[in-house]
Order: sequence, then C-alpha cells, then structure tokens
Amino acid sequence: MRSALPKALHPLAGKPMINHLLAACEQVFERIVVVVGPEMPALEKAVAPHATVVQAERLGTGHAARQAAPLLRDFSGDVAVLYADNPLISVPTIRRLIGKRDEAGLALLAMRPADPGRYGRVVLSPAGNVDRIVEWADASEVERAIGLCNAGVVCARDADLFRWLDAINDKNAKGEYYLTDIVGLAAAEGKRVVAEEAAEAELAGANSRAELALLEAGTQARLRAAAMAGGATMTAPETVFLSWDTQLGEDVTIGPNVVFGPGVMVENSVEIRAFSHLEGCTVRRGAIIGPFARLRPGTEVGRAAHVGNFVELKAAMLGEGVKANHLSYLGDVKVGAGANIGAGTITCNYDGVSKHRTEIGTGAFVGSNTALVAPVRVGDRALVAAGSVITEDVPEDALAIARGRQANKPDRGFKGKQAADKAIAMKEMS
Repeated sequence: MRSALPKALHPLAGKPMINHLLAACEQVFERIVVVVGPEMPALEKAVAPHATVVQAERLGTGHAARQAAPLLRDFSGDVAVLYADNPLISVPTIRRLIGKRDEAGLALLAMRPADPGRYGRVVLSPAGNVDRIVEWADASEVERAIGLCNAGVVCARDADLFRWLDAINDKNAKGEYYLTDIVGLAAAEGKRVVAEEAAEAELAGANSRAELALLEAGTQARLRAAAMAGGATMTAPETVFLSWDTQLGEDVTIGPNVVFGPGVMVENSVEIRAFSHLEGCTVRRGAIIGPFARLRPGTEVGRAAHVGNFVELKAAMLGEGVKANHLSYLGDVKVGAGANIGAGTITCNYDGVSKHRTEIGTGAFVGSNTALVAPVRVGDRALVAAGSVITEDVPEDALAIARGRQANKPDRGFKGKQAADKAIAMKEMS
C-alpha cells in the first residue's frame, strides 16, 4: 500500500477494512483473536475489545495464524482463519463454510475470479475433494491454468488446526510458512478436505490501492442498489458516494455528485441537490439541501428547512422551516423554527482559544452580510439589519443595527467624477 497506515485500517465506504470483517465475524464466532504487526497501536485500538497478538516477524500466513494459537488453547470447537484484506465476506458465507466443515476435517473458501492472476490454485481430486493448494510462485503452467482459486480462509476443529499449524515449514519459493500447507497435512492424515465456493465480489482482496479502489467501486454499487431498493432516487447513481452506515428514508432524491461521510441519517422526502457533502448529521423530513452545501458533524436540519448553495453547517441545530439559502457559515449555533438567515451571514464561533455558541430565536430575521460574534443571542422575531456585526444580545422583537452610518456626498457621483477627470486632463495638456 506504500502507506504509514496499516493495510487493515485503510477505509472502505468510510470504515476500516478490518472493521467490515469483524462486523460479520461477531455475528458468527464467540471468540475473536486479531493478529497484528509490531508497533500498530492504532490497529489494536480499532479492533478492541477483541484480543490481539503481535506477529513480531513477518514469516507468512501460517506463521501469523500460529501466533493466535496460545490464546485459544482453552477453546474447543471450530476455528476459522480469515484475513483483514478480504473485508467483504458475508455472514451467510461464513456460516456455509462452517457447515461445510461438518462434512470434513478441513474446509476452505474458494472462488473463480474473472482474472485468476497470482492467486493460489485449488487442485481437486477426481472425487471433487481438495487434493492440495499450490501457490502461484510454486505452480506449474498446468496448475496456473486452473480457474478455482484459494481465498485463504480455512476452518477446522481446534485440535486439528493447531496441530497442523505446528507442523508446517518454510520449504517453498518464498521461504514462508504458508497456511495453505495444512491442506496437505490434513490429507496425509486421511482427513477429507472440501472447498466452499463463493462469489469473487465477496472474496476479492486488497493488496494495493488500485485493488482497494476496485473493492470501493463494488461496495458503492451495492450500497446504491440497496438505497434505491429502499425508496431513494438517484439521478446519477454512479456519481453518488455513500458510507457504510448511511441511512436514507423513502422518497429521498439525491442529485449528482453528492458525498455521504459516516454518520448520516436522512428522513423521508428530503431532496439533496448536486455537489453537496454530508457527514455526521441528521436531515429531517421534507428538508432541501444544496446544491453545493456542506453539512458537518453535529448538525441537525429540521423538517422542511432549506440549506442552500455554499452554506456550511457545523454543530448547527436548525429548527423546522429555517431558511439559510446562500453563502453562509453557521457553526455552533441553534436556530429557531421559521428563522431566515441572509446571504453572507457567519457565526464567529471561535476566538482563537475556545468555541462559543450562538442562539437565533424563532421567527428571527438575520440580514445579509451579518457577523454574529459568539457567545450571543438573537431573540424571537428579532430583526438584524444587513451588514451588522452583532456582539451583544438582541432582545426579542427588536431591530439591531451595528454598522457605520451612511454618508451621502452631493455631486460626487458619476457626473462629478467625470467633470473632475476632465479638469485634470485639461490641466495636464496646458
């Protein structure tokens, strides 16, 4: 990945790959142990509260699985080994794998990708059982022509798996301990080995940023399809990007080039117009967002409210029917129902040290180009004149004007300017 970030923490639809896989595993397994590399505290934190064990030396997949064995010595039952860079394995597929293990001593997941590439190949016996797995680097041309590929996931009884892990060696082209070598060890003991096939979309891995992009594309396609099946309209679905936890109600309309970060909930009958970005926010029924709006974490937009072009909200609570239609920043603010926020309004919420809140009352009207210097409150039904800098509370039903007084200079308009310019020109010619 050429990254300081551990591969398992690279995000997919806004969530680290490892957490996608853990979410599925938590629905199937009663205990989970995560094998991590050295000096990866962020990864250990991300997988908590599950147990972790460090693989101090990178000696292969079999060696990695062996590190987890001491933490499971007191466990009795089926044990599976899965990989963080195969994050999309579903709960039904994991359950099928375990069911397949009931028929044999060892079960593994396999797939038939459109491009087998450098995947290990699954060699079947005439009876259809798994005879062996050969890694691409060690495979002959005939073996590389096999279309059935190993996904790396295996399942066996605890005692069998731990015994086989202890027995594998590093006598191969890479000098690594391959987890796949347990297939040959199982067969040597007379154990039946079987493969459960699953879709490539579930089993595809990400060993590069290009492969991660392919996983992202497939994930987005599934999220969009689910959203539209749930009643959302997307006018250009291929341009809409959703997060793993995006919640969209029925009759939601989403324009082109809209991006949802994590933590967004949108109620029914909302319209989100083109080029808007939403993250960590709630949009109530019937609201209109955008185009070119940005909703940041902690924001709630009330029913039938309007948030227009180039409006940014952060930790903003907008009541029912609020209108903020143009070119405004509203941060750390609560706006009462029916209030109107004029173009160019900003809440000055940060003094260089601390954040402060602004309150705008029900039915208030804030004129264009107003700066509200927090902490400050504008009362119910108050009117703030355009161009004001408000530093003190405005009582309800009051008019606040905080700007320099206008001065008109007679005969200084266009006619006066033209006469002055002409006089200067004549003087220069004389």
